[in-house]
Amino acid sequence: MTFLPYGRQSISEADIEAVVAALRSDFLTTGPLVERFEKALADAVGAKEAVVVANGTAALHLAVMTEELSARCAVIVPAITFAASANCVAYCGAPVIFADVDPVTGLITDESFDDALKILERDHHGYRLGGVIPVHYAGRPVDLSHIHDVCGARGSFVIEDACHAIGTVGPQGAVGSCQASNMACFSFHPVKTLTTGEGGAITTHDPVLAKRLRALRSHGIERDPVHFVGLRYDGEGDTGPWVYEQQCLGYNYRLPDLNCALGLSQLQRLPDFAGRRKTLVRAYQAALEETNIPVNWKSSEHDAVFHLFAVNIDFAGLGTTRAAVMSGLRERGIGTQVHYIPVHRQPWWQTHALAQRALPGADCFYQNTLSLPLYADMSDDDPARVIEALREVLG
Repeated sequence: MTFLPYGRQSISEADIEAVVAALRSDFLTTGPLVERFEKALADAVGAKEAVVVANGTAALHLAVMTEELSARCAVIVPAITFAASANCVAYCGAPVIFADVDPVTGLITDESFDDALKILERDHHGYRLGGVIPVHYAGRPVDLSHIHDVCGARGSFVIEDACHAIGTVGPQGAVGSCQASNMACFSFHPVKTLTTGEGGAITTHDPVLAKRLRALRSHGIERDPVHFVGLRYDGEGDTGPWVYEQQCLGYNYRLPDLNCALGLSQLQRLPDFAGRRKTLVRAYQAALEETNIPVNWKSSEHDAVFHLFAVNIDFAGLGTTRAAVMSGLRERGIGTQVHYIPVHRQPWWQTHALAQRALPGADCFYQNTLSLPLYADMSDDDPARVIEALREVLG
């Protein structure tokens, strides 16, 4: 039978034609498709501005960088996420304090956020809350109401890690609309709901912030003479069509026209991608109910577009191991993955995070989680096939 990976891209003939057209144009790197993709993405999520970058990690890095954190501005990050959510804070020279998560959904909760904040303010004098990076894990939205209110009262930022959540509508509206945050960061890796090959984006309502993000993604260089401050040649060297100024320290985090061509085409398919994923999730739910195996998955009370179908299985209680289950499923043509090892358990973070402590929700989630295949090109029958194979492996 056809092997089902846990995730993969969906590329149509229209996508291919869009990339070929870009190849035949005058621009392969930065060109007009960058601005077009940014405008279309902002419109799609309901933000005033979108800034596209090389990948989701670059998006998180630049977003945090704009906050100009000091070494005493701690950022709260949930322990269940990809390492980049925390690494982006370390890149900027600021400390991280990890928050626990709900052991079933993997999401930061109001209680776990409050606990991390209480420990920071009680045990780490001289530090302040710089901000929080809530993660919409698997595409399931975090309710940001409480986090937004607490951060607002302290002058702290909220940057949404929305790398899993394009298309999701949560308690504060469409993820990326930044109704309760300063910025939201997306990833367009091939296993995500839509792809640009590699790529990412930051959305915001602040045009001044967007301008700064665009400068930071391109070496900190300014090319508009209106905004020049002068090279101090005091003559022709200060002006001319070739002149540019590096006005801040930036990076080469640009997203080429080639990738934006694919992104524009994929963005037109976002409603179909979202609908397809919702259909497949419903099929999984039905198969789980009919098979009645000891697998736990909590549906979302919001309009979530799931990037991952991550179930909870008590492997130890069933007398097996996750490795054995994954091996048994692979023998039956089913690919799986684990998302994620709690970041606070990673060796580097064990010696660099503030307030090292037990995070039982994160550990429980990790010990029991398994990501089953979920991508747009799966057939209607594939979820039932996966669950039947899982039933066989679990015995």
